[in-house]
Amino acid sequence: MPTPPLLSKLPDVGTSIFSVMTQLAQDSGAINLAQGFPDYDPPRPLLEALARHVLTPGHQQYAPMPGLPRLREAIADKTARLYGHRPDAATDITVTSGATEALYAVLAAVVRPGDEVVILEPAYDLYGPAVRLQGGVPVYVPLTLPDFRPDWDRVAQALTPRTRLVMINSPHNPTGAVLTADDLDTLAGLLRDTDTLLLSDEVYEHMVFDGVPHRSVTGHPELRERAFVLSSFGKTYHATGWKVGYCVAPPALSAELRRVHQFVTFSVSTPTQHALADVLPLTELYDELPAFYQQKRDLFRELLASTGLRLLPVPGGYFQVADFSALAPELSDEQFARRLTQETGVAVVPLSAFYHNRHDDKLVRFCFAKQEETLRAAAERLRAL
Repeated sequence: MPTPPLLSKLPDVGTSIFSVMTQLAQDSGAINLAQGFPDYDPPRPLLEALARHVLTPGHQQYAPMPGLPRLREAIADKTARLYGHRPDAATDITVTSGATEALYAVLAAVVRPGDEVVILEPAYDLYGPAVRLQGGVPVYVPLTLPDFRPDWDRVAQALTPRTRLVMINSPHNPTGAVLTADDLDTLAGLLRDTDTLLLSDEVYEHMVFDGVPHRSVTGHPELRERAFVLSSFGKTYHATGWKVGYCVAPPALSAELRRVHQFVTFSVSTPTQHALADVLPLTELYDELPAFYQQKRDLFRELLASTGLRLLPVPGGYFQVADFSALAPELSDEQFARRLTQETGVAVVPLSAFYHNRHDDKLVRFCFAKQEETLRAAAERLRAL
């Protein structure tokens, strides 16, 4: 019997560029600086805590749907310590299967067919397709080069009575740009007399450099009343494969998120949640991250200084964007990324993958969340450009 015909909901979406470049790196024997994951292990206390809880009787069954109460209390304490606002652990915090599930569940909960969602581009490649799967309409507003700052006038022009949600991301993937206190105040003014909600993707919150604090929407009294704020334990503890994150939102918004979360994932790994609850009070594990990643940023930029790549500023995150136009003006960013992977032996991601229309400014993204020897080996190959 032939397979029945199927009308795709996302006919223009193929395999993620991250998977494509990682596979190309494996096939080519290239150093993988494309996909955003560390090549070092999580902190020892976290690994030891997980080992304990895996062997603890009763910790192998379902956790409560919103997350273990002790973990949510620890998240509330951490949020209060960092951002001056303590969300209610019972009603405001939901533990999710990574920030990705949280983001999808938010969109599924609040975006209805025909609703518009403002997305600042370049943007993580999940945003647009996830909006479309809900019947929503992505409205793209470009960030301004070379520092990828929001043009708030253009954001204001994009807002209409149909705008259901605005999505922001700081520190920003793929560029590392960070929003300031003035940015949040400006955004609050734009949304003040509307019913528009806000999704703030803050998974790189502990990677802001040069003594600048992270400005979380959770710490903004006006914005947090209309916002879903997403965080990632995977990013914070170098454990991207654990896929544990959380969402902080006011009670009414959290209730809608949980309506979807319970039918998508229901609950997250119980021993993993216990382990995270054990280590969250060890504040040094995240307090030290800005200096840890700034050292890697500075080393990588120093190593690439003689390559002919023009390095854009990196105020946050763990990605370096570079302009290759002086080296290969005739190539598209995807062509350059493939050549770099197959011929030079360093895998990167073309920045056009973060635009819905594949806009190409001849930029590529490197991940520097790697051991020093990995960064040095990659730079040695890149100096042959």
